[in-house]
Amino acid sequence: MYKNLLVVSLFLLFISCNEVSSNLINVKNSEELNTAIKDAKPGDEIVLANGVWKDVEIVFTGKGTEESPITLRAETEGEVFIEGVSNLTFGGEYLVVSGLHFRNGYSPTKNVIAFRIDKENVANHCRVTNCVIIDFNKLQRDNDDLWVQFYGRHNQLDHCYLAGKTNGGPTVRVDLKGNESIKNYHQIVNNHFGPRPRKGGARGETIQLGSSFTSMCPSNTTIANNFFEECNGEVEIISSKTNFNEIKNNVFYKSEGSVVTRHGNYTMIDGNYFIGDGVNANYGGIRIVNTGHWIVNNYFYNIIGENFRSPLAIMNGIPKSPLNRYNQVTDVVVAYNTYVNCKSPWQFGVGTNIAQKDVLPLSEIRSARPVRTVVANNVIYNKVGDPNPIIEHDKADGVKFKSNIINNQGVAFNDENRISANSFELATVNDFMYTPKNISNEIEPYNGFEFEIISNDLVGNSRATNNSIGATIKGNIVDPKVLDSKKYGATWYSSEPVAYEAKTIEVTSTDDVSAKIAEANNGDIVSLSKGKYVIASSLIINKSITIQSASDNKAEIVFEGAENTPAFELNPYGILTLNNIKLSGTGSQQAFASLKENMFNHFGLTVSGCDISNFDFVLKVYKQSFAEEISFVNTSISNCENGIELSEETNDRGDYNTEFLTIDKCQFTNVKKNVIDYYRGGYDESTIGGNLVVTNSTFTNSGAKEDNGILLNTRGIVNVNIEGNTFTNNRVKLVALLWGAKNNHHSNNKVQNSGKILVEENLKMKLMY
Repeated sequence: MYKNLLVVSLFLLFISCNEVSSNLINVKNSEELNTAIKDAKPGDEIVLANGVWKDVEIVFTGKGTEESPITLRAETEGEVFIEGVSNLTFGGEYLVVSGLHFRNGYSPTKNVIAFRIDKENVANHCRVTNCVIIDFNKLQRDNDDLWVQFYGRHNQLDHCYLAGKTNGGPTVRVDLKGNESIKNYHQIVNNHFGPRPRKGGARGETIQLGSSFTSMCPSNTTIANNFFEECNGEVEIISSKTNFNEIKNNVFYKSEGSVVTRHGNYTMIDGNYFIGDGVNANYGGIRIVNTGHWIVNNYFYNIIGENFRSPLAIMNGIPKSPLNRYNQVTDVVVAYNTYVNCKSPWQFGVGTNIAQKDVLPLSEIRSARPVRTVVANNVIYNKVGDPNPIIEHDKADGVKFKSNIINNQGVAFNDENRISANSFELATVNDFMYTPKNISNEIEPYNGFEFEIISNDLVGNSRATNNSIGATIKGNIVDPKVLDSKKYGATWYSSEPVAYEAKTIEVTSTDDVSAKIAEANNGDIVSLSKGKYVIASSLIINKSITIQSASDNKAEIVFEGAENTPAFELNPYGILTLNNIKLSGTGSQQAFASLKENMFNHFGLTVSGCDISNFDFVLKVYKQSFAEEISFVNTSISNCENGIELSEETNDRGDYNTEFLTIDKCQFTNVKKNVIDYYRGGYDESTIGGNLVVTNSTFTNSGAKEDNGILLNTRGIVNVNIEGNTFTNNRVKLVALLWGAKNNHHSNNKVQNSGKILVEENLKMKLMY
């Protein structure tokens, strides 16, 4: 009997194994892949062979079932590389893609991954999981695209890692164009959104839900349990522009922006962590526009941003606003949130611009204050007392405040009717998470309309019993370990950098400097011994590298290359530090320049202790090039036709060429024009807006050929500080024209025979919208 059972069992196992193996379709090239997709049936698994798949446009169609989806996966997770001009589109139902790695390329279309093939063929119940997209950027920054674009309904992006998008366009967008894509119930969950570098202009969101012109539509999209790390593309990390979305249990870690209800209504923002460092004022929290949002159970730590980036920013709207501008905030609930060491955490009337009515049309004036809004049961703790926990850029007379408390260390704050002073202390959960303890039992949570829907706290504990104000209820909290990056993203991928010990490459004047630079690895130092280095062609900088003199005696680089070519050609990924070098040209070239096109990733430049002379341009940055940081320190610049020129972004869409330009302890002598020319055009509020610091420097006999008669051109740059400089015998009308309404300042400068520094409160600029 047992023998017969064994035979039957083996027979059934054989059948079962045959059934599994018959569903595996192994493919080695595009032709086999296309055939496999065409013939696929529910339950089939199409397995891509390990290796590089270059220049492939995968059109994944089919109809699986909920129980038996059709799967397209890597033979080994993370060992199938999609490269070159490649993309993936879905059309059908119950399709799954898993384990792919997109790198070293860009999409031929507007999407890397799209949940539709065309307008008539969308995806439903489809899924992308356990995949990675890194630096898959178009060659030109202004050539916008989307890495993941949702259409259809019930689609999902989960356990993926996406990082490094530098060109325009959100990393992920949900589109609602057509009835087949509204009420979509998409899921964006358990992903790791790694660093998105500053873009230097608008259109740099990490996630965008809809657009202004579909903002009346219900989306019902869920963004949950994701890790947003250094997502710095622009002021909006998540831009919710549709209705009935849920943003829940996400972590925003050192990300320069906010979660924004930009258009649309009735967003639930519940149980998220916003973690800053108490230093960077660009890390933001939640910014509210429109109607019916609930902001509950959120935790804010060390967020010190202001205005658009404040921990809680409730905006003014435009009366009778068009769809693409700012509607009035109404019927919003802000309840059961905790703020620890956050500067002026509640800011109302953000964006009010009544003072700019002389340079803006009436249709742009944000004068509609928030109404029918409740702020209740919140907790604020400040290690150092804050005299202004509430800032009213315009009156918050339409906001009701109930059962809010603050430990402000005894510092008066003049808002006792809105927040009650309290001496509670904090219990430590981990290095960034603290929960209130010893809150007086006399503080009863305010029970507002429908507050019963706030049934759990930040970490999932029930509020049904033992309820208390703040993001967490009373009692001990188990460390949720929300900063453990292993909890998010693709299981097979680690974003931790590989340790590398930089080496120093010694170079003499008889060596080929270009070859030595090419030999260096990312992070290495090229050390030039004393002597003269005559260079006939550009030195290519396509990695992070330091070039410096081996001793205090400056090595001398003489560039004899063709006119209009740079001594140092700054390529994508090229981060150059030049220390203690004497650099000269023949008067017709550039000392440093970006590529004229195809700057698909950022560059950077630091020049310290150098002498630069006899160039047409000291620095020439071309359109669609971007550096996060450019600095000249303790450097002499003389006898050059042009200085530091970053002014080719003239589309007036808010774009600019560098985030931080720093000039300190430098000498500019006989630089005829473009001494410093740094331009950003358009009324854009989606970015930091540029930073220029000019300190402790001298400018002599410069600017004589400048067409507009301004020595330091800072047009449209939001943050400017000109301090402690000396301007002598510069034949210009103005040293600088500063924007008073923005963060432009000057102080302690000596100006002799050089015009003056003029501050104009409101600069008239082109509207972007």
